[in-house]
Amino acid sequence: MRLFSCSNCSNVVHFENDGCVTCGARLAFRSTSLDMVALEASGTHVLDHGTTEPAGVRTCANAALGGCNWLVEDEDDSGFCVACRHNVTIPDLSVPENLQNWQRIELAKRGLFYSILRFRLPLVTRTADPDQGLGFEFLADDPTDSGDGPVLTGHADGLITLNIAEGSDAEREARRVALGEPFRTLLGHFRHEVAHYYWNVLVRDRNAFDAFRFVFGDEREDYGEALKRHYAEGPPQGWENSFISAYAASHPWEDFAETFAHYFHIVDALDTADAFGLRTNPDVEADVPAIELKRTFDSYGIGSAGALIRAWVPLTLAINSINRSMGQPDLYPFVLSEPVIGKLHYIHGLIRS
Repeated sequence: MRLFSCSNCSNVVHFENDGCVTCGARLAFRSTSLDMVALEASGTHVLDHGTTEPAGVRTCANAALGGCNWLVEDEDDSGFCVACRHNVTIPDLSVPENLQNWQRIELAKRGLFYSILRFRLPLVTRTADPDQGLGFEFLADDPTDSGDGPVLTGHADGLITLNIAEGSDAEREARRVALGEPFRTLLGHFRHEVAHYYWNVLVRDRNAFDAFRFVFGDEREDYGEALKRHYAEGPPQGWENSFISAYAASHPWEDFAETFAHYFHIVDALDTADAFGLRTNPDVEADVPAIELKRTFDSYGIGSAGALIRAWVPLTLAINSINRSMGQPDLYPFVLSEPVIGKLHYIHGLIRS
């Protein structure tokens, strides 16, 4: 995620900010130009260095609940921004815990949509396509005896379901430990689940199965049986040599989704590194080249997946080492084996197709 500047005073601001600490202006993200803008007091016009722009703007309806800081696109009549209009169901927000968790989940979802917009990936709402469009259900467990049991995170024909409890850091960490996962974040959930949607759009709907199967294997393998085997027996021995995670080894669909999510991780983290002008040049002999991340390094637009990997590996070595010096777990506790790098090359080409 790159840094932004306040359109009123030019102070550095961040993607999640809804106000400028320097000039006090209200801030909003404008998805059409992918920038942060300051708003005048009524919130209906953009401030450009003290001058009010004549064209009116609208803030997302979810802003009133602290669930969004984006503007609504001019032609949209829904009252919601390009990210929030994909919501199908949200929990009862009169419950304080639900409201707090939902706000955190919406922030992560906006991070997902920032990447989708940067990549210029196709987006179709559930309203436009009720059967296959991209939609989100944020649901709470029903504690009553007549309830349907715990809400499970997952994807089905474009509809992504997420348990609202995942918005709690404590609950999410407890689930991470219980499942033996090295990494569990809201943004990671969204990037993984949306990968299933884009598999439908970019592979299935284009009849591009041959290239996919050459890289990931045959997705016609029984999915339900594959997951049962994974949870009963665990991943195959030596999975680290071919997969980015143990779960990726369960089925070609999950291998694709995990690799897709990691591609988003890599590109967006490099975008952040570039925004801060970070460079890594370790004073040790290694099999990785020294890399200098200049401000012209566009991780979202770069033509070569190899260039991304060459930038990413030394950066993660440095940041993981910094985390260890603070007694924290590695930021990126994963190994990019040669087969995984090959899969990342495939994802790179697919997204740019």
